[in-house]
Order: sequence, then C-alpha cells, then structure tokens
Amino acid sequence: MPAETRYACHGQDYIAYQTVGEGPRDIVFMSAWFSHVDGRWEEPRFAAMLRRLSTMGRLIVFDKRGSGASDPLASAEPTWEDWADDIAAVMDAAGSKRASLIGVGDSGPLALLYAATRPQRVESLVLINTGARLRRASDYPWGIDQDEETEFLRRTRETWGVGGLVDVFSPSAAADESYRQWLAKYQRMSASPGRSTAMARLIFDIDVRDVLSTIHVPTLVMHRRDFRFFPIEFGRYLAEHIAGAKFIELAGADGFIYLGDTMGLLDEVEEFLTGARRQPEADRVLATVLLTDIVGSTDMAAQLGDHRWRMILDTYDDIVRRQLSEYRGKLHRSTGDGSLATFDGPARGIRCAFAIRDQLGTVGVKIRSGLHAGEIELRGNEIGGIAVHIAARIGSEAAAGEVLCSSTVKDLVTGSDLSFADRGRRQLKGVPQEWQIYAVQ
Repeated sequence: MPAETRYACHGQDYIAYQTVGEGPRDIVFMSAWFSHVDGRWEEPRFAAMLRRLSTMGRLIVFDKRGSGASDPLASAEPTWEDWADDIAAVMDAAGSKRASLIGVGDSGPLALLYAATRPQRVESLVLINTGARLRRASDYPWGIDQDEETEFLRRTRETWGVGGLVDVFSPSAAADESYRQWLAKYQRMSASPGRSTAMARLIFDIDVRDVLSTIHVPTLVMHRRDFRFFPIEFGRYLAEHIAGAKFIELAGADGFIYLGDTMGLLDEVEEFLTGARRQPEADRVLATVLLTDIVGSTDMAAQLGDHRWRMILDTYDDIVRRQLSEYRGKLHRSTGDGSLATFDGPARGIRCAFAIRDQLGTVGVKIRSGLHAGEIELRGNEIGGIAVHIAARIGSEAAAGEVLCSSTVKDLVTGSDLSFADRGRRQLKGVPQEWQIYAVQ
C-alpha cells in the first residue's frame, strides 16, 4: 500500500510528501518536473522501485510546488531556488537533519545545487541519467540544440495527458498500452499541459557546471548508455568534475529508472549507500488470483477480421480495467484475449468476474473465469507461484459464462451471500494432487 501523504509548509505554501520505511539513514528521492506522490504507486514497477529504496533507509519523496499534490507557486515561473527550498521544508517536516539525495533526469541539477549550497544537510549524492546542463554549448557539444528544444516543448504541450513523450523517457514500455494509460493519467495528475510545459522549459535554462567543483560529498554517477535525451557524455562530465565521484555505465535506453534493469541499478545504489549488497527476498503475499479468457477467440477473430477484432479487444480491455478499479483488483497481465489480476479479498474477485462477464455479454463476447486464493510471488508487475497456475487450470475447465473457483476460495467466503455448485474433484494439468472445483452461482 502507498504511504500516507502529509504536508510540509513553506511560508503559506503546502508541499506534499511521504516517508516510507525506516533505517539508519534518510534518502530523499528527487521528483521530476512532473510527479504525484500518490499516482506513482499505481504503476507496479515504480512502486517496486520505491519499496526497494525504502529497504536501504527511510525514504522521503515529495512533489515540488507547482506539481502533483503540492500547492502551485505564486510566481508565474518557478525557480531552482524555490525548489531547493522545497527540499529543506520537506526534510524539516520529516525530522531529517541530513540525507542522501537521489537525483534522476531533470532533478539531478537540483540535487547538485542543493548539495553545493547546503552541504551540511547532504550525506551523499546519487546522480542517474542526468547532467549539469542540457543545452548544447561551444564547450559542451553533447547538448540539445535550439530546434530540438523547440520540438520537445511543442510535443510536451500537445501530447501532455495522453501519454506523450513515452518514446523519449521509457522506450522499452512504448508498446505497453496499460503503461501508456497509467502515464497519461500520471501526467494529468501532475500538471496541466501549460504548467508542465512551463516547468519543462526551466530544464533547458539550468547550468550548474560552475558548482561541481564545490561538491565534496561522496557521489555516485550512473548513466544508461543508450538514453538519448541525456547522452551518456553528460554523466561522464559530472564524474570528471566532481572530486572523487564514481562513474558506472549501465545498459539500457530508459530514462525512468523503474524500467529496464532496475534491480541491477538499485544493487549499485545499495552498495554505495550501505556498503553492501543485499538481495531482497521475493515479496510473497496471500491473494485471490483471477484468470479470464475470451471463449472461441481464434474463431471470432477469423470471422470478424482484424479491424473489428481489434475493436472487440479494446472494449474487452476497457471493461476489465474499469471493473478491476471498481472491485479493487490489480491487473498484472493482459494476454490479448485474456487477463490476469489479483484481489485482496476473494468475494471481490468473484463479483468482479461476474461484472466483467455481464458487461462483455452485452457486446456479444463470452468469457470463462477461474479463481484461486493462495500465496503468490511478486516480481515487479508480474506475479508467479503455484496459485497462479491453479487459477489458470481451473479457468480452462470452465464453460462459456461460467465462473469456477477452488475450494479454498469457497471456504474463504463462508457466510457471504454467494452460493456454489459442486463440480467434483479434478486433476489439473501440471498441478499436484486433485482439486475440488466449484461453480459460483
């Protein structure tokens, strides 16, 4: 579950922040020019990254003024000094006297500026996929030229709130429709198109190269070699101009570090901050697993043709997502003609399965569903474990429109208004022992 959102005060302004975990050190994870402290927990890979960081110390995250759940700035345009004040206000509210700062992308210059001007409050610096300057200059030949800057700002304004810029910052997820939908929502939660563009413009104005020589805290610089927006030369420049900085080149093209090889990156961060690598145990939780599948999908696709079949699949995805939201389910995988989701309560899983079935029935689509409750292993957005296989096998036994479940699910909802019909004991393919199956009525 996401952490509780609280507010720090700076004058008359309120700055939204959260603290996660506890430990011998404080870690401030810097926000990008757009963020929302609650919205980020809705993307499983983002949430998994935050949870991992919170095992290294007490994690502090916040929305800068002008974005997310924080107040807007009174001035028409924010300044880097305004945002540096936000860090201090949040640390004060959280009772943090000194912290390690993690700056990613456009938040890197802010972390550098804060470390240079308030060194007594900075334990160490971690700089990832960032630079001291973004614009190209005669003595800085890797930056973005004027035409590229204009085009970026145009795209920011025109595609904001619909998942724009996904190809720039998260190319590995560009074809993931569920990710694009989350990113679109996250952008809308963070700022309006006009406000976001104004804040993005500030990124191109910053140049903190002159302060690099004044930074004397332990510094780790990491950069993905194929991230095009901030070329790897930016990272090398930082490491060469900050005394004693360590530089690590990483594989990948994603600017957002919760995508790609996140675990390898976080292993390096953990070793730098704590002095040792500790591979976390896999998260295992009890959950109700729901598998749904469109009956006769192959024949239906052949009959309808590609265009109409695509429309059916879009309708299916929309209905599944809306009903999962209604019944507090979490989508882990969309298989084209099926879906895999989990719930924290079996009754909600059952009712969601019926709601999806009934709504799809109005457009002539029949599904079958299988449910099982058991321990699952969380691996980012993916889940694993025998409970997933059991739910899948139970679903494959269902007829069109039928919702089948294991005896475990039936026993967990004893006392509810749900009723069940015995479908007998069955040997499920690839699953040990026989399982008692019930049809929910």
